[in-house]
Amino acid sequence: MPKPPRSPIAPPQSFLWTRRVVLTLLTVFALLPVYVMLSSSLKPLQDVSGQFRWIPSGLTIRPYIDIWNTVPLAHYFVNSLIVAVSATVLSVVIAVFAAYTVSRYRFRGKRIFTVTVLSTQMFPGILFLLPLFLIFVNIGNSTGIALYGSRGGLILTYLTFSLPFSIWMLIGYFDSIPRDLDEAAMVDGCGALGALFRVVVPAAVPGIVAVSVYAFMTAWGEVLFASVMTNDTTRTLSVGLRGYATENDVYWNQVMAASLVVSVPVVAGFLLLQRYLVAGLTAGAVK
Repeated sequence: MPKPPRSPIAPPQSFLWTRRVVLTLLTVFALLPVYVMLSSSLKPLQDVSGQFRWIPSGLTIRPYIDIWNTVPLAHYFVNSLIVAVSATVLSVVIAVFAAYTVSRYRFRGKRIFTVTVLSTQMFPGILFLLPLFLIFVNIGNSTGIALYGSRGGLILTYLTFSLPFSIWMLIGYFDSIPRDLDEAAMVDGCGALGALFRVVVPAAVPGIVAVSVYAFMTAWGEVLFASVMTNDTTRTLSVGLRGYATENDVYWNQVMAASLVVSVPVVAGFLLLQRYLVAGLTAGAVK
């Protein structure tokens, strides 16, 4: 049976083969570190400390058991979960109200506000470390509210750089939603808040999900602020992983095992919310 004629707009075979080779190389490049982590986490410590072998001579799940005893990983996990979820919820709630106000209403200083929110993303986070540290210490000395070394202080710290991006992104997403929907809801008897929660928020679910994922990832894997703003009680996972390195040895197999365990919430969230995330990032980027 003869092959169907080739479409004149179809890419040439050389392009297709080049694309396959490039995608294969990129896949190998991305999965290679994951394989090294996985294989190292299933090896005894003496095998990991010696010459690396691509094919392990023996496998054991002991590192996945020992990671919970070497350091209080479960306690760090709870701290990270509380801080990340709280920072995400606060960031999304505040960003929804702020973005809806900027998108739907005119007020004095609106342009200055949006430019200020966007300009905060120009500066590296380390510039805010010392000012936030001094602010928290002074507040604690003057009011007795312990922000330094507490979960609440770390949540406020993460809001300083996740909230501006969330507001800016949701402004673009809300601008893409027709205002006729708001007006129709108000004609039916809804107020401004009713139109927001009954019409705009359901239509903006992809953008809100994208903002939530960004805020959660920012708080979950952050190291710099968590290493300064926490103590032994409020330490998070990203800082607690350093406990596997002692003065005498480094438990590399447990480090790899703990790193994989720590990555599970983020990977699971990406897999569950992937379609919303892509739609939200695309809509927010074109505005």
